[in-house]
Amino acid sequence: MNRLICTLLMISSIILGSCAQNKNVSDMDKENNKALVVYYSETGTTEAIAKKISQATGADLYRIEPEQPYSAADLDWQDDNSRSTKEMNDRTARPAIKNGKVNLDSINTVYLGYPIWWDQAPRVVNTFIETNDLSGKRIITFCTSGETSIDGSVRQLKADYPALDFVKGKRLNGAPINEIEKWISGR
Repeated sequence: MNRLICTLLMISSIILGSCAQNKNVSDMDKENNKALVVYYSETGTTEAIAKKISQATGADLYRIEPEQPYSAADLDWQDDNSRSTKEMNDRTARPAIKNGKVNLDSINTVYLGYPIWWDQAPRVVNTFIETNDLSGKRIITFCTSGETSIDGSVRQLKADYPALDFVKGKRLNGAPINEIEKWISGR
């Protein structure tokens, strides 16, 4: 009987020790898998979603800000001479951004958010990508848009930057935190 109890205790301690080791590995994975939420927002819609993603993941926020702010006239997509229209019609346009360089050394995952302009990410997002070394990072995209899906923008980003790991994200207009948490947990 004593032998059976000793055997059971030994097996239990091995199992418990293994569980404790797995817990530590899981905690280390979380520490080593740091994320950053990078977003561009003019009206606050994309910013609101970025803040919810930050809340759900515990990741820091980084706002892409154009060096020269956009005016309402600059954003008038119906005006062929507006700044945004001209930028989006010029595939090489790269508007300057404030504080462009970000230290991404400890970051493994970047949540990259933007509004959809002409079925694409605004050119200021390209400026951010080209200013920072995103190689080796998992880039999970998200967008806001009245009607357009994220598909065209991700397809173009993958074509423009084939060496980067873009993950098709989701259009998250006005998404509540529980929908965002569900989306993140499925990543």
